[in-house]
Amino acid sequence: MGPPRLTAGLDQYIRMGYEAHLAVHGPLPRYGAPELVELARRIGLSGKGGAGFPFARKLQAVIDSARRRRLPAAVVVNATEGEPGSAKDRMLLARAPHLVLDGALLVGEALRAESVAVGVDEGSPGVASMPSAVAERRSRLPIRVVQQPARFVSGESGALVRGINGLVALPPSRKVRSSEGGAGGVDGLPTLLSNAETYAQLAVAARLGAEAYCAVGPADEPGTVLLTVNRPGARRPVVVEAPAGTPLGAVLDACGTGPGQGVLVGGYHGMFLDAASAASAPCSRAGMRESGGTFGAGIVIPLPEDTCPLGEAHRIVQWLAAESAGQCGPCRRGLPELARAFGTMVVGGGIRAVEEVRRLAASVVGQGACSHPDGSAGFVRSALSAFAEDVRLHTERAGCGRRVRAVLPTAPWSPDRDAARVGRVSLKVDWALCDGHGLCADVAPELIALDRHGFPVVGEGPVPVWSLLSVKRAVNRCPALALRLTAPGS
Repeated sequence: MGPPRLTAGLDQYIRMGYEAHLAVHGPLPRYGAPELVELARRIGLSGKGGAGFPFARKLQAVIDSARRRRLPAAVVVNATEGEPGSAKDRMLLARAPHLVLDGALLVGEALRAESVAVGVDEGSPGVASMPSAVAERRSRLPIRVVQQPARFVSGESGALVRGINGLVALPPSRKVRSSEGGAGGVDGLPTLLSNAETYAQLAVAARLGAEAYCAVGPADEPGTVLLTVNRPGARRPVVVEAPAGTPLGAVLDACGTGPGQGVLVGGYHGMFLDAASAASAPCSRAGMRESGGTFGAGIVIPLPEDTCPLGEAHRIVQWLAAESAGQCGPCRRGLPELARAFGTMVVGGGIRAVEEVRRLAASVVGQGACSHPDGSAGFVRSALSAFAEDVRLHTERAGCGRRVRAVLPTAPWSPDRDAARVGRVSLKVDWALCDGHGLCADVAPELIALDRHGFPVVGEGPVPVWSLLSVKRAVNRCPALALRLTAPGS
């Protein structure tokens, strides 16, 4: 929609090799570090991975840290996309990989960096496309492509740096800044880490110049945005480039869908907008904020009228609990308890269940080692607010009468989504055998609670990786053989 920038040439090429890339975009100019900071500042470039941190400030912080510590810098492209509803970075890596590399090398040369690393998900198109792109061009900087586990938390900046450094790709136990280097940087160096689209936008701006780049979009947030629109019932999402500020309703119309009963914007750390608000919400960070939502990484998932929105949200709360790193209290106990409470509310737990959901959501905020508990709690609060009428129906009538169509995806997008589900298991109770001994809750209290009669209460979602060992012990300890592990949904 509007003038193509990041998507220029994609009407001619399935994948742009280096020669095609130069034919479409032209040669890449060189910038010194001060000029690059000024360019990023003038165009108001912010991170496109979700947090939206100003790129100029991040770049200047790395420059200052490298100068102060008398060390070279490192550059990292975060192209991991463990968020199930997102496909924009995978599209860039698969079809326009040189635009991403342009931006990374532009920064790397300005910083006189020691290396460039590109983090990609296992199973992503970037696993094949990016090494080929590196081989297609001659670079003075060494570029390595590092595969990360396709998990939600693997894309967290600290987890990505740890993975590049050869450690387990989980968020560190305390928050550290990659720009400072040390434990937070690649090989201990001051590290500039940003999202794949951010580097691609920088490469476009470097060629156009600040004035021409800002000719599109609003003055306070110029340029274009990439959106991943997930259409109900479609086999794959649609990636759309549109001028920043384009009404979300126009984007949905162009994709052949509508807002339904509400739209989730920003992914599973994002927020729901009701149908009326979604139709007019501008596709920009400021515009979404003014409309009561959040832009995040540009993920758009409409909920059709024939699915239960609270049931959909419950599936995702369970998934978020399973996707945590399990390294702190809010993730090990808080999120599983929140998922159980949400499930109780959905099946008619009454006003007390709603109050418990609100209490548990508030209890994890600001307590985690990373932002996962906060984002998950925000998702829950947003669902309660956007679907307040459904909360009333589930409280007073034990349901809204609609089935759960599983519209919200729970696996990262790939040509074969089922491959991403391999190995995930859930815990089931055979109620014909269960005698309420309660031993299982002693062994795996993070996943199994007891009701007031002493019988186990377990979630229907996947078992977290970090909890699998204790859950297996609980299965083995059950004297009635009432517990079993099974594939989700069976």
